[in-house]
Amino acid sequence: MAGEFDDSILQARPPRRSRPSRAPRAWVLCAVLWASFGALAQTPSARWRTELAAFERADREQPPAGGGVLFVGSSTVRLWPHLAQDFPQWPAVVNRGFGGSTLSDCSGLAHELVGRHRPRQVVVYAGDNDLAEGQTPTQVLESFLRFEAALRAELPEADIAFVSIKPSPSRESLLEAVRRTNRLIAAAIYTLPRTRYIDVFTSMLDDAGRPRPELFRADRLHMNEDGYRLWRSVIASQLAPPATAAAGAGPRSSHSVSRAMP
Repeated sequence: MAGEFDDSILQARPPRRSRPSRAPRAWVLCAVLWASFGALAQTPSARWRTELAAFERADREQPPAGGGVLFVGSSTVRLWPHLAQDFPQWPAVVNRGFGGSTLSDCSGLAHELVGRHRPRQVVVYAGDNDLAEGQTPTQVLESFLRFEAALRAELPEADIAFVSIKPSPSRESLLEAVRRTNRLIAAAIYTLPRTRYIDVFTSMLDDAGRPRPELFRADRLHMNEDGYRLWRSVIASQLAPPATAAAGAGPRSSHSVSRAMP
């Protein structure tokens, strides 16, 4: 039939004698070396070299006092205006947000971003970028558990709070994934000591269960002043006062989930 390949041509040819060649082995070696280089280049420390250097400079110029509260996470944290003024009861409020970061990045950089400051409380917000990049809710949960384990090994007496992933209008297509991720993390936190889940998700939905656009900037992803004002009211009510936290008591419980799970 026209267009069909006639394998009789190959069958008529005598088999070629195989000859050893070093080319395939050289190619494989190059591929392995390139993959190794690529993996190294994608480590959190390499990806965020500029941001980490900026944090180090800021620490040298004005070393933050220990025993305070440290906020870490993505651009939602980085862009928080007047963060220290919003939590005046704390002697030290450190902002370690870096735009575009993921919860996976935070777990890989737990020491550089958090541990070296020896905070009394840690508030982490991240996860929506992970989902936007294609991570599953289970993978985001695993990143949080790695983050919590890394901090717990270094700061066993610190309180850790995870702020629920917010419902952004520009990422409304991810809303169900956000709900599932929040539920998974909240359920896991219930089993972890000195760790709490802070639900801002519910307050950021309208009566129809959709993201409230009035809480966001024109990009429909980052929050405006109204959004941060809502966050401050919710989060401030969940952080133990410094003196109480230092004594290991207060409104924090060993397994705490604020508000209803979304």
